[in-house]
Amino acid sequence: MKKKLVALLGVGVLTISLLAGCAGGRGSATPTEPDETPGAEETVDDEADDENENGYQEITTLPAELDDEGEVTLIVWESIGGPDEFIRQAGAAFTALYPHITIEFQNVELGDATGNIAMYGPLGEGADVFAAPHDRLGELVAGGHILPVSNPDAVTQHASGLAITAVTMDGTLFGYTVSAETYALFYNRALIAPEDVPTSFEELVAMQNTWVPLDGSDARLFIMDVANAYYTILFSTSDGNRLFGPEGTDQSTPNMNTPEAIRGFEFFQSLRQYIDIAAEDLGTDAADAAFVGGDSAMHITGPWNVGPFADDGIDFGITTLPSLPGQDTPAFSFSGARAMFVSAYTRYPAEAEAFAAFLVTPEMQELRYEITGALPAISITIDDERAQGFVNQFQYAFPMPSIPAMGVFWGALNAASANIWNGGDVVAELNDLQEVLLDFVPEE
Repeated sequence: MKKKLVALLGVGVLTISLLAGCAGGRGSATPTEPDETPGAEETVDDEADDENENGYQEITTLPAELDDEGEVTLIVWESIGGPDEFIRQAGAAFTALYPHITIEFQNVELGDATGNIAMYGPLGEGADVFAAPHDRLGELVAGGHILPVSNPDAVTQHASGLAITAVTMDGTLFGYTVSAETYALFYNRALIAPEDVPTSFEELVAMQNTWVPLDGSDARLFIMDVANAYYTILFSTSDGNRLFGPEGTDQSTPNMNTPEAIRGFEFFQSLRQYIDIAAEDLGTDAADAAFVGGDSAMHITGPWNVGPFADDGIDFGITTLPSLPGQDTPAFSFSGARAMFVSAYTRYPAEAEAFAAFLVTPEMQELRYEITGALPAISITIDDERAQGFVNQFQYAFPMPSIPAMGVFWGALNAASANIWNGGDVVAELNDLQEVLLDFVPEE
């Protein structure tokens, strides 16, 4: 039996895990501080760490029916822009272990997978394994589109915290969490000094009339995607106000027209005077382009942009979100888990499950981080100071709910956010949003 030593938050080196990262989530007003003891170690029992001649971890929990009885091709759906390359490389590593199994990548973007598996799966044309955000778990389970994990020990031996709870429903584990995501505040060091980055939205507003970019340009101070619920939800989170209640499971309390939410979205609307761009022209692509082009000093985005921004030659830092007016902690963000699910329609359930489990082994999690920059779902050592910004923000993040009503939440808050930004009545928009969420009835 091997023992693996994992350094915990040593100097300059981070061990990132969802358990530590989300300690302050789900409505906690005072987050749990991470263990910062230099050199602290934990010993992880790792019987499955033996490597074969190919250099990759042997999966010791594979079922007997994986014995080579014929050629198998598994179709795997994932997004492009990094996750695709990870699947290709992980697939090659898996095939090196099991030569009779071939992994075929197909591009289906994360947000489209749930609808596509419902449409094509019953026809026998869908994926065997596919990526989806954890908040779609309720839809996938209700529709009978995914298989439960037959051997949870194969997952829980490496993962913990949200990596497990995010893909668990009614006590049953349904997926394999491959990465953790939240967003934070990016800043361009060529335009603003780190010590001048505001820690509150009130400070950000106060700086609008006095701040001068370091390069003397006419860059604006701040920009963000204003019609995307993933980001705008942060303005509703003052004083512990949480979508669908503290645990994110109570459809009877959407909490989107509470005094806290109204106050937050009124402040959100007030930012329009400093970013005079209509919502339809200020989506993710436009906000990313403004940051990349040096037209904005600060931008709210996530780890998926670390690699692209670095490739564009931007000297940037990452820190926690500014606090909302009247609050003394960073604004709370959504946290998400990206998971791989085994289709209920696959002809090869054992092989599909084995590949999904392979993706959450330490070697594959390290590979995924190297390729995508997304935070891993298990504790691995990462020497990257930028990752610290996300680790810090995870202390002020709460998991996206995964109840079926999330299927209508996104479009409804996207529309409400755009209308509010463009001058719509805040109370009326949030009242309508509340009714949409309360009236949602899942399809049979």
